[in-house]
Amino acid sequence: MHPNFCRKLRRTSFRSVNRSYPFQMRWFGFGFNAFGQIYGQDQLLEGECFENEQEVKVSSPTECTAQEDRSDCRLKTDGQIRASWSRRASLYLNGDSCVCLSGFVSNDSCGNPVKESRGCKDAIISESYLTLAFSDRLESWDLQKKETSPSWSMEIKTDPEISGTPLNLPLVPGGYIATKTPLYRSLSPHLRAKSLALSSEHAILLSASGTVYTWGLGSHGQLGHGGLTPEEEPRAVEALWGMPMSYVATGSWHSVCISDGGDLYVWGWNESGQLGLPSRGLRKATQQQISQQQEGSPCRDASTSTAEEPQEGETHEEVFISIQAFPALLDITPSCEVSTVSCGCRHTAAVTTTGDLYTWGWGDYGQLGHQTLISSDEPQRVELFKEQQMRVVDVVCGAWNTFASVVKEEVAGP
Repeated sequence: MHPNFCRKLRRTSFRSVNRSYPFQMRWFGFGFNAFGQIYGQDQLLEGECFENEQEVKVSSPTECTAQEDRSDCRLKTDGQIRASWSRRASLYLNGDSCVCLSGFVSNDSCGNPVKESRGCKDAIISESYLTLAFSDRLESWDLQKKETSPSWSMEIKTDPEISGTPLNLPLVPGGYIATKTPLYRSLSPHLRAKSLALSSEHAILLSASGTVYTWGLGSHGQLGHGGLTPEEEPRAVEALWGMPMSYVATGSWHSVCISDGGDLYVWGWNESGQLGLPSRGLRKATQQQISQQQEGSPCRDASTSTAEEPQEGETHEEVFISIQAFPALLDITPSCEVSTVSCGCRHTAAVTTTGDLYTWGWGDYGQLGHQTLISSDEPQRVELFKEQQMRVVDVVCGAWNTFASVVKEEVAGP
């Protein structure tokens, strides 16, 4: 069946992931590490970056380290990660909650608690701003300036009836925090927004009823409405009507969502195989990259083609997808459901209910975690975690890297 019309409901109930574990949770990262976002920032002087390819491109999952291990903001079982292109924000919610930054930050800030973050409940980070959510206010701090007061702030009026409802950034009361100014954007209360994912060009919103809305630029089919035109206001993705969704995520030019039954739907640009659908341009680039590595010559960034007609030596049996303008069902593995998903600029990572991590898309910086720099238009399991008897419980993608949260798998006795 053509992926445009692939709409299937499994007769299974979605098993939500319980993220309360008796074991220590550990974070591993792979992909772009030029600024020490994954490890080794203490080796860099302020304003410098790694130049050695092995340090810039981390292709094997590596446990995240930073100077934070030597500060009072230590790794705890409920630590969470937020990532942008050049930075990693570690959010700690146990006890005296705080945020620690790694990557492209000043040396005195590296790994140390951001003093303005003490007591925060949530945080998001972009290349320009760190936004902090407190129980009574919101603050956005300009990361490119040394400020003594936030660039933007808003008081939160506590409603006694919903006082126990946690904030879910970038959603805020009455709207959301955008990736660029003006930071605050309003949303209609009729949307009943539950969660929101943003790229620099489009947005995908999940309502309390499980309906998916998108708006913004649509030139790569990332809105899922069947065309390439933009939408100024949130519009429901009609192809998903009747199928409640539980999670949404977005890359730069692609979007994904998970149904209540654990099915994964994808749409948008597939130039690097980030949808997990056949990509001719990626196949050509991968073949060229492999041959170059075998010959010992340096790898170049190969351009990709959007042509859909079979080329010499190809048949009509396989349909190549450049732009997928409607949601398409992607079967990662037939035996289990997807529990969570995250998107980088041009790659995607999904965790299954069995604790496996699958990645696909652009892999030039090792962000797929397969111990190579090869891209893939097919979901592949990250084997290292399975080999080390680790269960993946969460995944967060930066633009060019990936962070996975794992716990040690319980091994039954003899």
